[in-house]
Amino acid sequence: MSLPAERTPVIIGVGEFLDRPADPALALEPLALMEAAVRAADADAGGGFLDRIDSLDVINLVSWRYDRVAARLAERLGITPPRAVYAIVGGETPTTKIHEAALRIMNGNSVVAVITGGEAQNAVAKAKAAGIELPWTPPSKTPENPIIPSDHVTPLGMQHGIFQPIHIYPLYENATVAAWGLTPRQALAESGAAYERISAVAATNPFAWGRKSFSADEITTVSDDNRMICWPYTKRMVANNNVNAAAAVLMTTLAAARAAGIPEDRIIHVHGGASAGEHMDYLKRDQYVHSCAQDAVLGQAMRIAPNGFDRVELYSCFPTVPKMARRTLGLGPDVPLSVMGGLSFAGAGLNCYMLHSTCAMVRSLRDRPADQALLYGQGGYVTKHHALVIGNRPAEPAWLMLNKDVQDVAEDARADVPPYDGAYAGPAALETYSIVFGRDGQPSHGSVVGRTPDGARTLGKIDIADADALATLLSLDAHPISLPGAVSVGDDGLQRWRFA
Repeated sequence: MSLPAERTPVIIGVGEFLDRPADPALALEPLALMEAAVRAADADAGGGFLDRIDSLDVINLVSWRYDRVAARLAERLGITPPRAVYAIVGGETPTTKIHEAALRIMNGNSVVAVITGGEAQNAVAKAKAAGIELPWTPPSKTPENPIIPSDHVTPLGMQHGIFQPIHIYPLYENATVAAWGLTPRQALAESGAAYERISAVAATNPFAWGRKSFSADEITTVSDDNRMICWPYTKRMVANNNVNAAAAVLMTTLAAARAAGIPEDRIIHVHGGASAGEHMDYLKRDQYVHSCAQDAVLGQAMRIAPNGFDRVELYSCFPTVPKMARRTLGLGPDVPLSVMGGLSFAGAGLNCYMLHSTCAMVRSLRDRPADQALLYGQGGYVTKHHALVIGNRPAEPAWLMLNKDVQDVAEDARADVPPYDGAYAGPAALETYSIVFGRDGQPSHGSVVGRTPDGARTLGKIDIADADALATLLSLDAHPISLPGAVSVGDDGLQRWRFA
């Protein structure tokens, strides 16, 4: 049994646009970048679809904060879609919006849909440095949708200096070292080898912002142009959002695609996927050695593709994310993890990477057809997860009709969340940790997440002047996970950590 062609969701056009003017004053604003990407996607589909768009999704903007974002873009395109929506923040939102558009098409609520996003952070930064006022649509004093949800940044995290993505992903990176039976040196080598392969993909991608391949040593070794950001992540292991780029995906029904004369080998089918999330507060998660939400969405993707995926795109903001995902998927260490080139190398706007990745995957499937491929996006701090399966073969109705929300699966797999004790003083064992480095290349601050003898969770600031403690935490030869220590409470009310 198959879906009727009038209800079969397919991707028919993809468009990407890069803007690299020598003078930042000549740079295009995000609305113009997105307009160019949408028009490129329409041209990729053979043209004639713009006036038929009935659904427009715009990915959350960071570099230039407009109001009426979706409406402004529709006006530039000269269209009046009955549905025009501006998304909330999240690296998983492109895969989410593509999946949701597919479901609307399947349910008869849409015929032609576009998902687009773009950023001009590179131009904004250069203009600010040069003291140039950009001649763009004025930003709004009351822009839509916050960049960072308020419940993602807690006072406790702020007090301990562990609140940004670069601070929190290492909690998972460092915890998984012990869980997987690796030394920190082995874990770093795995990251370097994986990112070396990803950078090689970026070097061949004409739509990558950075088109240079790096060796594993060049990625993991600290140098003048590759400083340590947060242990054990160097600059080349961290997402690059400093781009001027946009992407767009154009979707319709199989019937409409055929009526337009689009060749079958240029039509990519959406098979289905899943979404789930972790608690927004990283201290209210059950553990840091895997993500139950990630496991749940990838588990559903594997049910849709029981014979496996011909190729994958695993979100790569920081190495721990694709490393955890490939283990859940049962992929070997040498399997290519990207068709786009990774957030560190190909780069993308803050929430737009999976949109560019979808464009790259569509082109890849057109060049080398495959039954099923995986797009896995992630947002927040290992917080929000969405997997999407696409391919050249038509989808089975049962796949698309699977419940998109698998939060219940994630919750069933979750262990009890340890209570947090912010006043605890006494012996504790190290659960994980994060050490932040300054631009001078030296550790600036850090904190340990500890567990008390009765299982409660606690934080403890690290004394950066304690050379022995730093040597233990920064060792490449032995991980400090589970080592005993003690937590004390200072006059300022903050907890502090020292090793036993």
